[in-house]
Order: sequence, then C-alpha cells, then structure tokens
Amino acid sequence: MTELDDLARRLADVGVAAATAVAEPLREAFRTGVTVDYKRDHHDPVTVHDRRAEEQIREHLTTAVPDSVVVGEETGASGAGRVRWYVDPIDGTANFAAGLAFFCTSIGAVVDDVIVAGAIVDPVGGTVFRADTTSSTCNGQPLRAAGVTDEERALLITGYPNARDIARDGEQGLARYAELVTSFATVRRPGSSALSIAHVAAGWADAALGTSVSAWDICAAQLILTGAGGVYVPFGGDGGWDQPAYLAHSRDLKPMALSRFVERHQGGTA
Repeated sequence: MTELDDLARRLADVGVAAATAVAEPLREAFRTGVTVDYKRDHHDPVTVHDRRAEEQIREHLTTAVPDSVVVGEETGASGAGRVRWYVDPIDGTANFAAGLAFFCTSIGAVVDDVIVAGAIVDPVGGTVFRADTTSSTCNGQPLRAAGVTDEERALLITGYPNARDIARDGEQGLARYAELVTSFATVRRPGSSALSIAHVAAGWADAALGTSVSAWDICAAQLILTGAGGVYVPFGGDGGWDQPAYLAHSRDLKPMALSRFVERHQGGTA
C-alpha cells in the first residue's frame, strides 16, 4: 500500500460520507412536485435541491479535507489545494424532477490530474458505489464488470442523440443511433451518465455511451468502472480523462458497432 493508496482510500470514504449525507433529503423531496428552473435551455433543468445538496457536499468535503478545490455543477470551483473534487449533486435532474427513479449523487477526487477516488450514491435504489486506487465496490461487495461478448446479445445505455447532438449531427446522428438500435439486443435511454456507467461496472448493463458530458458526470464513475475491470474510452476532446464523450463497456464485450460510432463521431462522418 502506497502513500497515494492510503490517501485515495481516505478520500473515497469522505466522498461516500458526503454523498450519503444528502441521500435522505433527496429521497424525501423525490416525487413531491419539485419546482424546476432552467440553465442553458429547457433541456438543462435545475432545482433548489441540486443547489442545497451541492452546498452541503461542498461544506462536508472542505471540512474533512481542507486541502481541497471543489468543482460543482451548480456553483463552479472554490477552494485551493492538491485534491480536486468533482461534484454532481443530482446527476439526472430531469428524472428527479419528473419522478423517474434513475438519478444519483456523484463525487470524484483527482490528485495530480489522476482520478483516485469515487463515490456514487443512488438514493432511491439504496446502492452505494465506491472506488479508490485499489478496489471498486457496491454496498461493500467487489464489483466485476462482466457480461456477454456479442453486441447482438448486449444491453446498451446511451443518451445519444440528445438535442445538442441533433443540432450538430442532423440526420447523420439519427443514422448512427439507428445502427446502435439494430446492432444491440436492447438500447435504453434512462439518463444519468454516472449511474449508467456504474451499472456497467456492476454487470447490470454491457455498455454505456455518451457524447455531451462534463467532468463531474464521469469522474467518479470512470474509476468505479476501471476498478471493476471494465473499459473506459474518453473521446471527443484534446486528451485526458475529462473529454466530453465516452464509451464504457464490460471486459467481455467486443464493441464492434460502438467502435465504429466512436470513429465516425471523431471523424465527423456518417
């Protein structure tokens, strides 16, 4: 066990505690007629519960680890230090506001530009995903990202194409989606990149694909997946772990149609 491993384990515990602390208030608010505001457009909702949860998480993290920068979806970056946290208080706000039980709180920790800890809590499902540099678990049990080999037997979770994808890719985007639908046994669009990737890590889905994500969406989930033996491929940017698109899949899947999708997306071809 290295010094970084010890730090990573402590950061993972702090992240789990912070995410768990807001789970009960989110459960209590769920399906109570939540008022929704909007940020960029009507596809980008936010609620008072997002903001309250992020404020509580930020206070928890900086109290437990003063040497921290916290980057939150709702209020941006604050603080100073070696540890950089990426926080999405409710990943899947549209689901939360509508009463659809597929959303989570996601907290990832980065040290020297390397993801070292992650926590994802599903308040409704009661699942707690945790990862550090040595292991990935769900409710304390080791995770194993395993599944079928062939896409024609596999389940894919994707948010593609969303409204911004359609605006950028037009009919090409619809054609790419059609190929995914015909290539996979099942395609689902439940929302929440973090929880979708965590499902791949648990072996509950074979692959997940997204093209419009931010660092707070995928920081924790990326480590949870790779720690479970899964494969995470960031793309669409200039390099690094926080690129705006991702392909996540089990260790067993042969991603044929998915690999074609990534190539075409990066090349801008149909």
